[in-house]
Amino acid sequence: MYAFLLSTAVIFVAELGDKSQLMAMTFATRYRARDVLIGLTAATAVVHLVSVGIGYLIGDAFADYQGAIEIGAGLAFLVFALWTLRGDELTDEDTAKANAATGRAVLVVAVFFFLAELGDKTMLATITLATQEGWFGTWLGSTVGMVAADALAIGLGAVLGRQLPEKVIKYGAAALFAIFGIALVISGAR
Repeated sequence: MYAFLLSTAVIFVAELGDKSQLMAMTFATRYRARDVLIGLTAATAVVHLVSVGIGYLIGDAFADYQGAIEIGAGLAFLVFALWTLRGDELTDEDTAKANAATGRAVLVVAVFFFLAELGDKTMLATITLATQEGWFGTWLGSTVGMVAADALAIGLGAVLGRQLPEKVIKYGAAALFAIFGIALVISGAR
């Protein structure tokens, strides 16, 4: 349960202001919100299952070095904090690709989200979490966290348009990543 709660919170925070939230809003203007949620959930579940598999193998193979892994994970979270401050933007090219997509909405959304999430900070954060926590809770929590953040973006985007407080979200997410990172470094150093 701890792995589920931790990964839900961390990935939810990581997803705030991410380009996939912008993609979700873009797709929601073209397709029904339900289809967008189904597609992004399917893509997220697959990407995060691969992520926890990688993290689980790394954590298991280096079980004798858990302190060093915690320090490495903490440093990774500090990098994620900086990455979050840098920001993530949906380019005009990304928007054009999303708008030009044809075919079944769920499949189109799933393919675009799958490709967008490969190597993204949420994938890397999920790998990092899976080195320390149980794979199933991490997978389920990371999937729920990402889907919840993207669903929030779709809902808020529909209600508020693009008037979201982006700086507050960016700085808040970066601060939470930094707190998680510092806590992991301290834990690993002990």
